[in-house]
Amino acid sequence: MTKKIFIPIIFSALVAGAGCTKLNEKVLDESSATELTPKQAAEGAIAPVYAQLPTIFLHTNYLAIQEISTDEAILPYRGGTDWGDNGIYLAMHRHAYTSTDPNLRNTWNLLVQGVSRSISALNSLPTLNDPSVKTFVAEARAMRAYYNMLLLDLFGLVFVKDEPSALSAILRGNEAVEYIKKELLDAEPNLESSVTTGRISKEACWGLLARLYLNSAAYRDIYGAQFTFTPADMDKVIEYCDKIISSNKYQFSPEYFAIFDDNNDTNKEIIFAVDQRADLNGHNRMAYFSLSGDQFPLPDYVGANGTDGAAITSDFYQSWAQAYAPADPAADPRFYKENLSIYSNPADSCVPAAQFFINRGILRGQQYGLIRKNGVFQKCTSGSMKVGPLFHDTRNKPTQPVIFTEQVDFTTAGSDYPSGYRVSKYMFSRKSVSGRNFGEADIVILRLADVYLMRAEAKLRKNNDATGALADVNIVRASRTARQQPPALTTMNLDLLFRERGFELYWECLRRTDMIRFGKYEGTWTEKTDNNPKKRLFPIPQTAIDGASNLKDYLIQNDSY
Repeated sequence: MTKKIFIPIIFSALVAGAGCTKLNEKVLDESSATELTPKQAAEGAIAPVYAQLPTIFLHTNYLAIQEISTDEAILPYRGGTDWGDNGIYLAMHRHAYTSTDPNLRNTWNLLVQGVSRSISALNSLPTLNDPSVKTFVAEARAMRAYYNMLLLDLFGLVFVKDEPSALSAILRGNEAVEYIKKELLDAEPNLESSVTTGRISKEACWGLLARLYLNSAAYRDIYGAQFTFTPADMDKVIEYCDKIISSNKYQFSPEYFAIFDDNNDTNKEIIFAVDQRADLNGHNRMAYFSLSGDQFPLPDYVGANGTDGAAITSDFYQSWAQAYAPADPAADPRFYKENLSIYSNPADSCVPAAQFFINRGILRGQQYGLIRKNGVFQKCTSGSMKVGPLFHDTRNKPTQPVIFTEQVDFTTAGSDYPSGYRVSKYMFSRKSVSGRNFGEADIVILRLADVYLMRAEAKLRKNNDATGALADVNIVRASRTARQQPPALTTMNLDLLFRERGFELYWECLRRTDMIRFGKYEGTWTEKTDNNPKKRLFPIPQTAIDGASNLKDYLIQNDSY
């Protein structure tokens, strides 16, 4: 029996200095690639189109630049020893980012590679004789549009070409919006509804179209003092959101945090996601990024801990606190879920290993968890795991308790290891040996709650339909029935809707885009005072500018860099 081994061989080259990477995918096996059936060849052609997504959504790539640049997240120089990284995270939060920022460069490279891989698939798939080709061609076209949409959102441009050897045309503003729109519309008829959330479906395409129409006013005039949200665009947002909702294919998750659990590939709220199951080489860094280095979420693995990375800002926390005052914001099931009963009952200090799960949501105050001494977790006489208050043992500060504080900033006190409330939104995978791998939770790109909130926003922007918008927001709120429900709101406007998007969608790589659209990106928050509208776009990486330097005026740096 001949065993086939599928190994992607990537040869990268800058296409005519355009900053797009040309990728040739070869499928190898122990005999010959000619033994592949047309179906296998088609699957081999489409797979590389999706392969970049897990790395794009790595915690130091898209997540970092979409969250740490906003009022939602901050990453100080922890203890003066960790996360210094030549000041790139301090600069990102202050809007002092530069064209040499490695996270921007990595994200740029991954996105242009995604575009290039889509082009390769669009050229190779039509040569194959299999019924799946029609759908895969549509998926490759839609994914090319998605990668370009992220490039437009982050860097203000898109790359357009159909032949791998051709020089890409570069479009900006309205031309870029119209190109992405046409790509999605051309792909939509041949997309399927029956595919997994890890592939782009017809409904996912509708959601991307709604997102494009909602943001198109900003994309057309990114530095504008005010954005013009046309009734026609808002009608399209409502139309595509209506199509998704009326399909009856998706359902709200009664437990909010189940959307971000290990087994969320079956969660019916998710429309489009990055497939992160462990057998597909997923990573777990969404879960470990914010946790303390002395939080060990897995009884089976003594090396799986957090990294004392990003925290939420006091500004973002106060948006919750002020909304629910005088009650605690934990009244909202999206804010917090207690899994360890020791937090409310100090006597519950022994937990069977199979029942040990860390708390989820926004973590505050003294943290409790597995007690690790000399590399071994302590156990109760019953054999259960010993649970107690945590101290900074891994930081060689065994008398300093792990108490997350509201204060987090770039001062010495605000940069200490326990500073800042932390985010435990994605489940820490039960298979994560080191804390940095085997993340099984799919990373959400689009889900039903966002569809309702986009429709609510379009209603407000079109004709100030506060009643219709309020109904959509309260539908989302009322859907979280597994525990306590957040109270229904009684009024709605754009500021309240912006706040509600923060409550529902925090840590989902949407905050920067939302802040720009709502006119809040030039505001002041923790350690950030820059009010330059030119910072709405990131600088094109210097490596891309240098690579295109032989083509005069081809790749022009964004303003203010």
